[in-house]
Amino acid sequence: MSCKVTFLGGGSFGTALGIMLAKKGLEVNIWDRDKSVIEDINVKRENLKYLPKITIPYNVKAFSDIEEAVSGSDVIVLAVPSHVIRILSRQISQLVNENQIVVSIAKGIEEDSLKRLSQVIEEEIPQCPVVVLSGPSHAEEVALDIPTVVVVTSRDMTSAEKIQDIFMTNKFRIYTNEDIIGVEIGGAVKNIIALAAGISDGIGYGDNTKSALMTRGMSEITRIGIKLGGKSETFAGITGMGDLIVTCTSMHSRNRRAGILIGQGVSVEEATSKIGMVVEGIKACNAFYKLKEQLNVSMPITEVLHKVLFEGKDAKHGVYELMSRDKKSEIYDI
Repeated sequence: MSCKVTFLGGGSFGTALGIMLAKKGLEVNIWDRDKSVIEDINVKRENLKYLPKITIPYNVKAFSDIEEAVSGSDVIVLAVPSHVIRILSRQISQLVNENQIVVSIAKGIEEDSLKRLSQVIEEEIPQCPVVVLSGPSHAEEVALDIPTVVVVTSRDMTSAEKIQDIFMTNKFRIYTNEDIIGVEIGGAVKNIIALAAGISDGIGYGDNTKSALMTRGMSEITRIGIKLGGKSETFAGITGMGDLIVTCTSMHSRNRRAGILIGQGVSVEEATSKIGMVVEGIKACNAFYKLKEQLNVSMPITEVLHKVLFEGKDAKHGVYELMSRDKKSEIYDI
Protein backbone atom coordinates (compact mmCIF):
# COMPACT_ATOMS: atom_id res chain seq x y z
CA MET A 1 0.00 0.00 0.00
CA SER A 2 1.48 3.33 -1.09
CA CYS A 3 0.47 5.92 1.47
CA LYS A 4 2.01 8.73 3.49
CA VAL A 5 0.71 9.45 6.98
CA THR A 6 1.69 12.51 9.02
CA PHE A 7 1.28 12.67 12.78
CA LEU A 8 1.02 16.15 14.23
CA GLY A 9 2.31 15.66 17.76
CA GLY A 10 5.15 13.41 18.80
CA GLY A 11 3.54 12.00 21.93
CA SER A 12 3.33 8.36 22.94
CA PHE A 13 0.22 7.23 21.04
CA GLY A 14 1.03 9.09 17.82
CA THR A 15 4.54 7.65 17.88
CA ALA A 16 3.23 4.15 18.56
CA LEU A 17 0.81 4.32 15.64
CA GLY A 18 3.58 5.73 13.45
CA ILE A 19 5.83 2.78 14.32
CA MET A 20 3.00 0.37 13.55
CA LEU A 21 2.33 1.92 10.13
CA ALA A 22 6.05 2.08 9.32
CA LYS A 23 6.26 -1.66 9.94
CA LYS A 24 3.55 -2.02 7.28
CA GLY A 25 5.89 -0.22 4.88
CA LEU A 26 4.11 3.14 4.88
CA GLU A 27 5.94 6.46 4.80
CA VAL A 28 5.43 8.19 8.15
CA ASN A 29 6.11 11.81 9.15
CA ILE A 30 5.99 13.10 12.72
CA TRP A 31 5.86 16.82 13.50
CA ASP A 32 6.53 18.20 16.96
CA ARG A 33 7.43 21.52 18.57
CA ASP A 34 10.06 19.90 20.80
CA LYS A 35 13.37 19.83 18.95
CA SER A 36 14.75 17.17 21.31
CA VAL A 37 11.91 14.82 20.33
CA ILE A 38 12.67 15.42 16.63
CA GLU A 39 16.38 14.82 17.10
CA ASP A 40 15.83 11.66 19.15
CA ILE A 41 13.55 10.21 16.45
CA ASN A 42 15.78 11.13 13.51
CA VAL A 43 19.15 10.37 15.09
CA LYS A 44 18.64 7.93 17.96
CA ARG A 45 15.59 6.22 16.39
CA GLU A 46 13.76 6.45 19.69
CA ASN A 47 11.26 8.79 21.36
CA LEU A 48 13.04 9.04 24.68
CA LYS A 49 10.59 11.52 26.16
CA TYR A 50 7.31 9.71 25.48
CA LEU A 51 8.03 6.14 24.36
CA PRO A 52 11.51 5.09 25.52
CA LYS A 53 13.18 1.78 24.68
CA ILE A 54 11.11 1.29 21.51
CA THR A 55 13.04 1.33 18.22
CA ILE A 56 11.60 3.59 15.52
CA PRO A 57 11.96 2.34 11.91
CA TYR A 58 13.92 4.41 9.38
CA ASN A 59 10.82 5.14 7.27
CA VAL A 60 9.65 7.42 10.11
CA LYS A 61 10.94 10.98 9.77
CA ALA A 62 10.47 13.81 12.24
CA PHE A 63 10.01 17.48 11.31
CA SER A 64 9.98 20.86 13.03
CA ASP A 65 8.35 22.52 10.00
CA ILE A 66 4.64 21.71 9.99
CA GLU A 67 4.11 22.67 6.34
CA GLU A 68 6.89 20.34 5.25
CA ALA A 69 5.46 17.55 7.42
CA VAL A 70 1.93 17.65 5.97
CA SER A 71 2.93 18.26 2.35
CA GLY A 72 1.97 15.34 0.12
CA SER A 73 0.39 13.34 2.95
CA ASP A 74 -2.70 11.25 2.34
CA VAL A 75 -3.66 11.15 6.02
CA ILE A 76 -3.01 13.74 8.75
CA VAL A 77 -3.40 12.51 12.33
CA LEU A 78 -3.99 15.09 15.05
CA ALA A 79 -2.02 13.43 17.86
CA VAL A 80 -2.31 16.19 20.46
CA PRO A 81 -4.36 16.64 23.67
CA SER A 82 -7.97 17.77 23.39
CA HIS A 83 -7.31 21.39 24.45
CA VAL A 84 -4.87 21.86 21.55
CA ILE A 85 -7.15 20.46 18.82
CA ARG A 86 -8.70 23.77 17.74
CA ILE A 87 -5.39 25.65 17.76
CA LEU A 88 -3.67 22.97 15.67
CA SER A 89 -6.62 22.59 13.29
CA ARG A 90 -6.64 26.32 12.66
CA GLN A 91 -2.87 26.26 12.12
CA ILE A 92 -3.07 23.69 9.32
CA SER A 93 -6.38 24.79 7.78
CA GLN A 94 -4.62 26.52 4.87
CA LEU A 95 -2.10 23.70 4.39
CA VAL A 96 -4.50 20.84 3.65
CA ASN A 97 -6.99 20.02 0.90
CA GLU A 98 -10.13 17.98 0.35
CA ASN A 99 -8.15 14.94 -0.80
CA GLN A 100 -6.52 14.51 2.60
CA ILE A 101 -8.22 12.74 5.51
CA VAL A 102 -7.83 14.24 9.00
CA VAL A 103 -7.86 11.73 11.86
CA SER A 104 -8.38 12.61 15.53
CA ILE A 105 -7.02 10.30 18.22
CA ALA A 106 -7.63 12.69 21.17
CA LYS A 107 -10.32 11.91 23.74
CA GLY A 108 -12.32 14.71 25.31
CA ILE A 109 -14.56 17.65 24.50
CA GLU A 110 -13.68 21.32 24.18
CA GLU A 111 -13.93 22.95 27.61
CA ASP A 112 -15.34 26.30 26.49
CA SER A 113 -17.75 25.34 23.72
CA LEU A 114 -18.52 21.82 25.06
CA LYS A 115 -18.33 20.57 21.46
CA ARG A 116 -17.05 17.18 20.43
CA LEU A 117 -13.56 17.26 18.94
CA SER A 118 -14.70 16.19 15.47
CA GLN A 119 -17.05 19.19 15.47
CA VAL A 120 -14.16 21.47 16.41
CA ILE A 121 -11.98 20.08 13.60
CA GLU A 122 -14.79 20.37 11.05
CA GLU A 123 -15.29 24.02 11.98
CA GLU A 124 -11.62 24.81 11.38
CA ILE A 125 -10.95 22.45 8.44
CA PRO A 126 -14.31 22.18 6.62
CA GLN A 127 -12.70 21.01 3.36
CA CYS A 128 -11.42 17.68 4.77
CA PRO A 129 -13.27 14.56 5.91
CA VAL A 130 -12.70 13.96 9.63
CA VAL A 131 -12.31 10.46 11.07
CA VAL A 132 -12.15 9.57 14.77
CA LEU A 133 -10.05 6.61 15.91
CA SER A 134 -10.80 5.51 19.47
CA GLY A 135 -10.73 2.53 21.79
CA PRO A 136 -8.74 0.74 24.52
CA SER A 137 -5.25 1.23 23.14
CA HIS A 138 -2.31 2.03 25.39
CA ALA A 139 0.59 3.34 23.32
CA GLU A 140 3.10 1.15 25.14
CA GLU A 141 1.26 -1.99 24.01
CA VAL A 142 0.53 -0.86 20.45
CA ALA A 143 4.23 -0.12 19.93
CA LEU A 144 5.08 -3.66 21.05
CA ASP A 145 2.56 -5.28 18.66
CA ILE A 146 0.36 -6.51 21.50
CA PRO A 147 -3.09 -7.37 20.04
CA THR A 148 -5.35 -4.33 20.24
CA VAL A 149 -8.88 -3.58 18.99
CA VAL A 150 -10.21 -0.08 18.23
CA VAL A 151 -13.01 1.66 16.32
CA VAL A 152 -13.11 4.27 13.54
CA THR A 153 -16.07 6.53 12.91
CA SER A 154 -16.94 9.56 10.82
CA ARG A 155 -19.79 11.50 9.30
CA ASP A 156 -18.21 10.26 6.06
CA MET A 157 -18.00 6.50 6.55
CA THR A 158 -16.19 6.01 3.22
CA SER A 159 -13.27 7.89 4.74
CA ALA A 160 -13.55 5.86 7.94
CA GLU A 161 -13.30 2.68 5.89
CA LYS A 162 -10.19 4.02 4.14
CA ILE A 163 -8.57 4.60 7.54
CA GLN A 164 -9.64 1.11 8.57
CA ASP A 165 -7.78 -0.28 5.54
CA ILE A 166 -4.68 1.87 6.09
CA PHE A 167 -4.26 1.32 9.83
CA MET A 168 -5.45 -2.25 10.31
CA THR A 169 -2.87 -5.02 10.88
CA ASN A 170 -3.03 -8.57 12.21
CA LYS A 171 -2.20 -7.10 15.64
CA PHE A 172 -4.32 -3.94 15.40
CA ARG A 173 -7.91 -4.80 14.54
CA ILE A 174 -10.28 -1.98 13.60
CA TYR A 175 -14.07 -2.01 13.56
CA THR A 176 -16.24 0.69 12.00
CA ASN A 177 -19.12 2.33 13.87
CA GLU A 178 -21.42 4.97 12.37
CA ASP A 179 -22.26 6.40 15.81
CA ILE A 180 -19.68 9.20 15.96
CA ILE A 181 -21.40 10.85 18.93
CA GLY A 182 -21.37 7.68 21.02
CA VAL A 183 -17.76 6.86 20.14
CA GLU A 184 -16.50 10.33 21.08
CA ILE A 185 -18.54 10.65 24.27
CA GLY A 186 -17.55 7.18 25.49
CA GLY A 187 -13.87 7.94 24.97
CA ALA A 188 -14.14 11.26 26.81
CA VAL A 189 -16.22 10.33 29.87
CA LYS A 190 -14.32 7.12 30.64
CA ASN A 191 -11.32 9.30 31.59
CA ILE A 192 -13.43 10.87 34.34
CA ILE A 193 -14.37 7.46 35.73
CA ALA A 194 -10.76 6.23 35.47
CA LEU A 195 -9.61 9.23 37.51
CA ALA A 196 -12.21 8.37 40.16
CA ALA A 197 -11.14 4.72 40.11
CA GLY A 198 -7.53 5.78 40.63
CA ILE A 199 -8.52 7.94 43.60
CA SER A 200 -10.30 4.91 45.06
CA ASP A 201 -7.10 2.87 44.67
CA GLY A 202 -5.04 5.67 46.21
CA ILE A 203 -7.29 5.85 49.26
CA GLY A 204 -6.81 2.12 49.69
CA TYR A 205 -10.27 0.87 48.81
CA GLY A 206 -10.60 -2.53 47.16
CA ASP A 207 -12.00 -4.30 44.13
CA ASN A 208 -15.58 -3.97 45.38
CA THR A 209 -15.32 -0.18 45.27
CA LYS A 210 -13.68 -0.07 41.86
CA SER A 211 -16.26 -2.47 40.43
CA ALA A 212 -19.05 -0.22 41.69
CA LEU A 213 -17.38 2.89 40.29
CA MET A 214 -16.88 1.31 36.88
CA THR A 215 -20.42 -0.05 36.68
CA ARG A 216 -22.15 3.10 37.86
CA GLY A 217 -19.69 5.09 35.76
CA MET A 218 -20.90 3.16 32.74
CA SER A 219 -24.40 4.36 33.58
CA GLU A 220 -23.18 7.96 33.54
CA ILE A 221 -21.44 7.47 30.19
CA THR A 222 -24.59 5.94 28.72
CA ARG A 223 -26.91 8.56 30.20
CA ILE A 224 -25.06 11.61 28.91
CA GLY A 225 -24.19 9.85 25.64
CA ILE A 226 -27.81 9.03 24.80
CA LYS A 227 -28.88 12.54 25.81
CA LEU A 228 -26.41 13.92 23.25
CA GLY A 229 -27.63 11.57 20.52
CA GLY A 230 -25.41 8.51 20.91
CA LYS A 231 -26.65 4.92 20.69
CA SER A 232 -26.84 2.71 23.78
CA GLU A 233 -25.18 -0.25 22.02
CA THR A 234 -22.05 1.84 21.36
CA PHE A 235 -21.48 2.24 25.10
CA ALA A 236 -21.54 -1.53 25.57
CA GLY A 237 -18.82 -1.88 22.93
CA ILE A 238 -15.13 -1.22 22.33
CA THR A 239 -15.19 2.57 22.87
CA GLY A 240 -17.55 2.33 25.85
CA MET A 241 -17.09 -0.58 28.20
CA GLY A 242 -13.89 -1.72 26.48
CA ASP A 243 -12.10 1.59 26.92
CA LEU A 244 -13.49 2.01 30.44
CA ILE A 245 -12.07 -1.34 31.58
CA VAL A 246 -8.55 -0.73 30.33
CA THR A 247 -8.36 2.87 31.58
CA CYS A 248 -9.65 2.07 35.06
CA THR A 249 -7.45 -0.99 35.63
CA SER A 250 -4.08 -0.39 33.95
CA MET A 251 -1.02 1.39 35.30
CA HIS A 252 -0.40 2.56 31.72
CA SER A 253 -3.40 4.84 32.27
CA ARG A 254 -2.23 8.34 33.20
CA ASN A 255 -5.77 9.11 34.47
CA ARG A 256 -5.68 6.20 36.88
CA ARG A 257 -2.12 7.03 37.98
CA ALA A 258 -3.03 10.66 38.61
CA GLY A 259 -6.08 9.51 40.56
CA ILE A 260 -3.95 7.25 42.75
CA LEU A 261 -1.74 10.19 43.68
CA ILE A 262 -4.74 12.41 44.46
CA GLY A 263 -6.24 9.61 46.58
CA GLN A 264 -2.97 9.48 48.51
CA GLY A 265 -3.29 13.17 49.36
CA VAL A 266 -1.21 14.74 46.58
CA SER A 267 -2.65 17.99 45.15
CA VAL A 268 -4.17 17.96 41.67
CA GLU A 269 -1.41 20.24 40.37
CA GLU A 270 1.38 18.09 41.82
CA ALA A 271 -0.23 14.87 40.58
CA THR A 272 -0.43 16.28 37.05
CA SER A 273 3.19 17.40 37.26
CA LYS A 274 4.34 13.97 38.42
CA ILE A 275 2.52 12.23 35.55
CA GLY A 276 4.39 14.48 33.12
CA MET A 277 1.68 14.31 30.44
CA VAL A 278 -1.82 15.74 30.03
CA VAL A 279 -4.38 14.07 32.31
CA GLU A 280 -7.48 14.33 30.13
CA GLY A 281 -9.86 13.26 32.91
CA ILE A 282 -9.33 16.52 34.80
CA LYS A 283 -10.33 18.71 31.86
CA ALA A 284 -13.13 16.29 30.92
CA CYS A 285 -14.56 16.41 34.44
CA ASN A 286 -14.84 20.18 34.31
CA ALA A 287 -16.35 20.13 30.81
CA PHE A 288 -18.88 17.39 31.49
CA TYR A 289 -19.87 18.95 34.80
CA LYS A 290 -20.88 22.06 32.85
CA LEU A 291 -22.61 19.93 30.21
CA LYS A 292 -24.61 17.80 32.64
CA GLU A 293 -25.76 20.97 34.45
CA GLN A 294 -26.79 22.48 31.11
CA LEU A 295 -28.66 19.36 30.01
CA ASN A 296 -29.96 18.39 33.48
CA VAL A 297 -28.41 14.90 33.32
CA SER A 298 -27.66 12.96 36.51
CA MET A 299 -23.89 12.25 36.78
CA PRO A 300 -23.19 11.85 40.52
CA ILE A 301 -19.65 10.46 40.17
CA THR A 302 -18.70 13.33 37.87
CA GLU A 303 -20.32 15.82 40.26
CA VAL A 304 -18.48 14.54 43.34
CA LEU A 305 -15.18 14.27 41.45
CA HIS A 306 -15.61 17.89 40.36
CA LYS A 307 -15.87 18.89 44.04
CA VAL A 308 -12.69 16.93 44.84
CA LEU A 309 -10.70 18.34 41.90
CA PHE A 310 -11.89 21.94 41.85
CA GLU A 311 -13.51 22.70 45.22
CA GLY A 312 -11.12 21.04 47.66
CA LYS A 313 -13.50 18.35 48.87
CA ASP A 314 -11.88 15.45 50.71
CA ALA A 315 -12.06 12.32 48.54
CA LYS A 316 -13.25 10.08 51.39
CA HIS A 317 -16.06 12.52 52.13
CA GLY A 318 -16.93 12.37 48.43
CA VAL A 319 -17.28 8.59 48.61
CA TYR A 320 -19.53 8.97 51.67
CA GLU A 321 -21.66 11.44 49.72
CA LEU A 322 -22.07 8.95 46.87
CA MET A 323 -22.88 6.05 49.17
CA SER A 324 -25.41 8.05 51.20
CA ARG A 325 -27.65 9.20 48.37
CA ASP A 326 -31.37 8.37 48.31
CA LYS A 327 -32.36 4.76 47.66
CA LYS A 328 -32.96 3.87 44.02
CA SER A 329 -33.72 0.94 41.75
CA GLU A 330 -30.71 0.01 39.61
CA ILE A 331 -32.84 -0.98 36.62
CA TYR A 332 -34.61 2.36 36.41
CA ASP A 333 -31.52 4.48 37.08
CA ILE A 334 -29.79 3.94 33.73
